[in-house]
Amino acid sequence: MFEHLDIHTAVQTAFVLALVGAVLSLWLGIRSIRAGLKLPYFRKRNDRIWQGYRLVLVSILLIVAAFFINRYAEPTAYTYFPPSPTVTHTPTITLTPTITLTPTITLTPTITDTPSITDTPSLPPEVSGQIQTTITPNAKAVISPLMFANKIDEKALLPVDPAKEFTNPVGHMYATFTYDGMLTGSQWSALWLRDGALVYYESKPWDGGTGGYGYSDWEPAPSEWLPGTYEVQIFVGLEWKVSGRFTVTGNPSGGAPASRATIKPGGTPVPSRPPTVTRTATITRTPTVTLTPYPSVTPRPTDTHQPTPTKTYTKPPR
Repeated sequence: MFEHLDIHTAVQTAFVLALVGAVLSLWLGIRSIRAGLKLPYFRKRNDRIWQGYRLVLVSILLIVAAFFINRYAEPTAYTYFPPSPTVTHTPTITLTPTITLTPTITLTPTITDTPSITDTPSLPPEVSGQIQTTITPNAKAVISPLMFANKIDEKALLPVDPAKEFTNPVGHMYATFTYDGMLTGSQWSALWLRDGALVYYESKPWDGGTGGYGYSDWEPAPSEWLPGTYEVQIFVGLEWKVSGRFTVTGNPSGGAPASRATIKPGGTPVPSRPPTVTRTATITRTPTVTLTPYPSVTPRPTDTHQPTPTKTYTKPPR
């Protein structure tokens, strides 16, 4: 009969009984007071009235007890009698077929959009080769999505009027973010790319706190703000954390746009930039196509002056 009785049911039963007792005591107390007021004898009237007040007091105490039973009895009981696994609501909790609807959760095609994520950025050799710190970065460090602006609040390091599109002249550009779990002295890097080509980077030991606001900034010459799509990639150690993009429109100021932007590393030696020269080396490979000097060895066709022996064949007819 009581096989399904538990602490919750017992507390609810006690709460209901306390309320019923309070209502009953209040009703009996009021009846006793009214009956006592009708008695002609002082002593009996006084005893009956006081009996009624006592019943009213008992009713108030039962109401207070009902409140405390409903509010605190169950948590208090669980401190002494921890709930056991016999709360066999597990059939509904372990309805793993509905909870682990992995087909909808692991819609990895839409979540991981592998075409862009498999293109995971990596540090170029000229940047990774400059890492000198021996402090291992925290693998659980988190960088928020980037926000871009021409100005930031110097105290809060928050962007002022962030946007995704900027019109020349751009001037000073900030890529702001929030972070958590960073280790002081661990290496971090920020790469700035235009249409996929590296135009600027900074890489140095982390000198901020473990969590807060940070930014990477770039202020090139006005003529270097060529129109296009710019991307900023943040790395902690060798691990890519986040990327953000913005576009620049309009012709740069300061004369005709340069055909190729020079890379100015932030706080890093300039000699580390020859990789951009090696890219032009791929253009210099085209002279291998201009090895058409071999076709110019077509002077050998001029060796066909050997037809002169044919003149010797014309002599016999004489």
